[in-house]
Amino acid sequence: MIRVLLVHDACLVRSVLAEWLRRAPGLQVEDTPWRGALAKVRSLCPDVCAADLECGDGHGVPPLGDLCPPSMAGRPPALVVLASANRPGLLKRAAEAGALGFVDKAGSPDGLVRAIRSVAGRERFVDASLGFGFLKAAQMPLTRRELSVLSLAAGGASVAEIAGSLHLSHGTVRNYMAAITRKTGARNRIDAIRISRGEGWV
Repeated sequence: MIRVLLVHDACLVRSVLAEWLRRAPGLQVEDTPWRGALAKVRSLCPDVCAADLECGDGHGVPPLGDLCPPSMAGRPPALVVLASANRPGLLKRAAEAGALGFVDKAGSPDGLVRAIRSVAGRERFVDASLGFGFLKAAQMPLTRRELSVLSLAAGGASVAEIAGSLHLSHGTVRNYMAAITRKTGARNRIDAIRISRGEGWV
């Protein structure tokens, strides 16, 4: 029996999908919104976490680390993500978080079952329709430091607050913001945040 935790913030979608998964032989399924994911992972010790990459808190970047907490005893769950090719930044973050399965949200639920069975055996599963998204993810123009600056800016931090948080000078932060604006083709800082959120970078 494969113990599965389904993580999705849309209650109706989560309930219907969980019920559908429970009909598949050999799957024992529980579900939770992102807010309760860490507690559920610790209490259930699932074999597989199947998680939607859209987070209902409006920030766009889900806390994937909650699904594989470092303090967890034993082997952490294998991670399957429900993704879209038009959010390459989220695909990249999921890959960096160690996801083994990538299922196209626009595809058939059968793909999710196949992915769950594959990653439970620690085998990779990637929907072919997500290939273009991975190609775009590989072309992401921002450095890790620029992403750190932009993430803080997207959270409403001022230049001074970003500088203090990252131990940078105010001028260096402004230089990073100028580079981010140029690389994203944005008109200004607000536009750079909008573009980057749309791509799933922050």
